[in-house]
Amino acid sequence: MSMQSPAHRAADIVRGGFEEFHSTFRAVTRRALERFEQADWEGIRRDTERRLGLHNRGVTDTLEELQATLGERIEDRELWASMKRAFSISSLGTDDFELAQTFFNSLTRRVFAHTGIDPRIDFTAEDFPLPFRGWEMARTRTYATRSVEPVVLRRVLEDAPFRSSFEDLEADSGRAAELVRDRLLADTGGAEIDALDFLLPVFIRNKAAYVIGRARRADVVLPVVLVIARGDQGLRLDDVVTDEAQISILFSFARWYFHADLESPRQVIGFLSSILPRKRIAELYISLGYNKHGKTELYTDLTSHIGASEEAFVRAPGQPGMVMSVFTLPSYEFVFKVIKDTFPTVKRTSRERIRDRYRLVFAHDRVGRLVDFQEFEYLEFPRQRFSEGLLSELLEEAGQTVQLDGDRVVVKHLYVGRRVTPLDLYLRQAGPSRREHAVIDWGFAIKELAAADIFAGDMVLKNFGVTRHGRVVFYDYDELCPLRDCRFRALPEARDDDRELAAEPWFTVREGDVFPTELRTFLGLSGEVRECFEHHHADLYEVNFWRDLQERNERGEVVDFYPYSVS
Repeated sequence: MSMQSPAHRAADIVRGGFEEFHSTFRAVTRRALERFEQADWEGIRRDTERRLGLHNRGVTDTLEELQATLGERIEDRELWASMKRAFSISSLGTDDFELAQTFFNSLTRRVFAHTGIDPRIDFTAEDFPLPFRGWEMARTRTYATRSVEPVVLRRVLEDAPFRSSFEDLEADSGRAAELVRDRLLADTGGAEIDALDFLLPVFIRNKAAYVIGRARRADVVLPVVLVIARGDQGLRLDDVVTDEAQISILFSFARWYFHADLESPRQVIGFLSSILPRKRIAELYISLGYNKHGKTELYTDLTSHIGASEEAFVRAPGQPGMVMSVFTLPSYEFVFKVIKDTFPTVKRTSRERIRDRYRLVFAHDRVGRLVDFQEFEYLEFPRQRFSEGLLSELLEEAGQTVQLDGDRVVVKHLYVGRRVTPLDLYLRQAGPSRREHAVIDWGFAIKELAAADIFAGDMVLKNFGVTRHGRVVFYDYDELCPLRDCRFRALPEARDDDRELAAEPWFTVREGDVFPTELRTFLGLSGEVRECFEHHHADLYEVNFWRDLQERNERGEVVDFYPYSVS
């Protein structure tokens, strides 16, 4: 028997490490369906958190085994180039090869501190083909029917891998068929179709399960998402979502991750792209819990966009922040956030504390209200794409992080996330009805975050934004903290006018103290905007509102958040 070369032995170790990680990931994911049917909401939450750390743990364990096997040769680039070739061969024909390649790249980033991509030891964009297009590639159940009848939708629900029965399957299937037919008539003028396709796995998140499919006729594709809830006596159809914009919100960058056991993630991403053509591939991977590969896709997308354009980076719209320098490309819907070197004295924080806040958001249910930022290290940008003013500002404010290397700007650490319109700008530009909707939704954003054990801290308008779907989200995390860490207090009554008018508090204020009544002044609202906000959300000024949510969080209550319109 021939002896394996060091490169092949090392590649086998990496392959084993990846398979261990991904099998564990899928095992945790598979539990979600049973937890859903048992109404084990806390178990789903714990498993969602647990999955987030599996990739890094797998990379760490694999690196330790490689170190024990290779010794000093672990830093031999020629060996890693041979390992990459051997690993490529071992990945041929596998259903999860793109995830395996990202796993390999995570190892090279740990071993070699290098900027950009080294194509000799890293898998590059050319190694990650586009997701499959067309109906034939996704693993689905296809229902060849010319019309959407109740009996067809009943069969779809019966075929879904639920063990629990439905409370009223006949009524649910009839309602689903009616809603889909109505949407077809409204969108296409006719209800005839070629077929219905539904993905085999059920998607689970929080307290809902999603059976995801599409109705198709020639080149027309209508998304069909059946939302299943857990009732008192079994399962029930909670809603049918057929609007692309609403389904895009289901997969929003401001939401936590689905549990869906996928044999071939890339094939499923291809299917999802057919019903969400505006959604970026990176965001779809991230929405399924594959954050690391989502970052890979985002990096590929970013470098491709920069290479295909000549526009310059600019300061992101909105008021400058005290702790972050933020820039963007006007044609690219993402912002780049860099931690400044120093902060004003009013900001009692540190670089590590800020990074802790972002880690908290990453591991927390974002309930559709917190923008998901991807953390990158050592990104390179062409120097000529920065104006001298912006580049000077970045070097002055964040010189520890932003550095020049010849014709390149190297950013050693930054966060990349979706660009939204700052709420203060939006309110100045929007018409009366949109302004009213945004103000009302802003209050709901604060409340929903609190119900999910998040206190936004600095709740001024400029720290919130409005998505393209008109939804208010929060994106400034340096003062964010768990709601349970706050002490909500009534403002003590002044015993004389001097104390009432004093510039500084005349009573003791400890770190973590919050006085809700002061929000009336702190939020900075006036005129019609203030009247509208207080008409709907005056309870935010009351101590009991916040203490009640604290108690619910202490009891471990998982609050309902519906990313669709409950009918």
